[in-house]
Amino acid sequence: MLRKIVLILSGNAAASLMLLARNLLVARLIPVEDYAIAATFAVAMAFVEMASQLGLQQMIVQARDGNDPKFQAALQGFQVLRGIISGVALFVFAQAFATFLRIPDVAWTYQVMALVPVLNALQHFDIHRLNREMRFLPMVLTTAVPAFISLVLVWPLAIWMNDYRVMLYALIAQAVVATVTSHLTAERRYALSLDRVIIGQALSFGWPLLINGLLLFAVFQGDKIIVGRELGLAPLAIFAMGVTLTLTPTLVLSKSGQNLFLPNLSRLAKTRVDQPQPFFQMSHAMVQFAVVNGALVVVAILLFGPWLVSSVLGDKYAALIPLLILFAVQQGVRVWKTGPNVVALACGNTVNAMLSNLVRVLSLPLAWWVVVNGAGDAGLVTLLFIGIAAEILGFLVSAIQVKWRYGFSYRRSAAAIGVSGLVMITAAMTVLSNDPAVARAAYWVSPALFAGLCAVVPDLRRLVFDKVG
Repeated sequence: MLRKIVLILSGNAAASLMLLARNLLVARLIPVEDYAIAATFAVAMAFVEMASQLGLQQMIVQARDGNDPKFQAALQGFQVLRGIISGVALFVFAQAFATFLRIPDVAWTYQVMALVPVLNALQHFDIHRLNREMRFLPMVLTTAVPAFISLVLVWPLAIWMNDYRVMLYALIAQAVVATVTSHLTAERRYALSLDRVIIGQALSFGWPLLINGLLLFAVFQGDKIIVGRELGLAPLAIFAMGVTLTLTPTLVLSKSGQNLFLPNLSRLAKTRVDQPQPFFQMSHAMVQFAVVNGALVVVAILLFGPWLVSSVLGDKYAALIPLLILFAVQQGVRVWKTGPNVVALACGNTVNAMLSNLVRVLSLPLAWWVVVNGAGDAGLVTLLFIGIAAEILGFLVSAIQVKWRYGFSYRRSAAAIGVSGLVMITAAMTVLSNDPAVARAAYWVSPALFAGLCAVVPDLRRLVFDKVG
């Protein structure tokens, strides 16, 4: 299992680090306002992708007949249909979206980006099907190779254009290469079909994920939309970069956790009534994996985040440094939710994630009011505190649902959750304390607590050494 963990983490990390490097390079090479426009491309893509997300990739891993070629062809056909609808929607609403953000002159860029969801939908599902057999290399290559190509293209594009179009064409190139790579690494012949029965199954499985996709859009992009619309492009660039630097590693860890745990948890969930112990051990390992990763993100940002901003991005992003650890805490708590959410997904429950994200979405009206009535950095700090509180409540909702539905006790993971929370509290004290001595002490206490966290995750340690499941 250790070799598979290293493959997944290194592959996802390499791809995300290259995409992060791409974003940092774009931010360094083009003006701040242009980077803000480039950041809205992610908002537009997230909307069309998440508004049509039905979890077909997870379904082919979780479903009993996920290895059936006919089942795969039907999912691929449905995915292409979904991608075409998403692309058309983005093209049609491009002008309205640009006008809402008060940048109507760039509406054409969103229309060009309508190609991206169509290209993504043409990917071969073998990269997901092979996860059932714990074979992750095709998926890793399909993620890493496009990220590398997208990064390499930034410099020549910047020399040629030197504005927000750099990101536009880098994203299109990434989508093209990802689709080609998925087909080159596939084992089966690519086939498409539209089967009403399987589409019905997919809709039944995916409707909570569809709603969750809309909620995730609000979670990931809602704050950016609020800041961009109410405060302008320069504050949006600062805020978007803070999200990029902290969200990127959390997405790596969340995706890796789902890739690693979902196949085994799905297998054990089918026998959990007769043999509950292996399922619960693996579930504890998943929960512990999530809280360790949340704390890891916070410690990494605490130690290296300010240096990264000042050395790579320069003075034009200096205002981000005092806010960075709060961004990290918000995203770190969000990672906690992947633990109970993946456990629920393994049992075929796609509602759990939806309800946990609903809490975060319900906080957005308050966040909007704060930004409109706040003053500069104080408004952004309050906005981040609202996000942190909402993520904590979302985790509690997710965890309680899993306890009630499946009789899962958190006793074996309680220490890990508590220590992970202490890591985040002490890290936040480095910027919140008015006493320099307290801030300096917190700077060293937080990493020390993280070292202690690794000692209170027994099920995760067993999993690493192939003793669970």
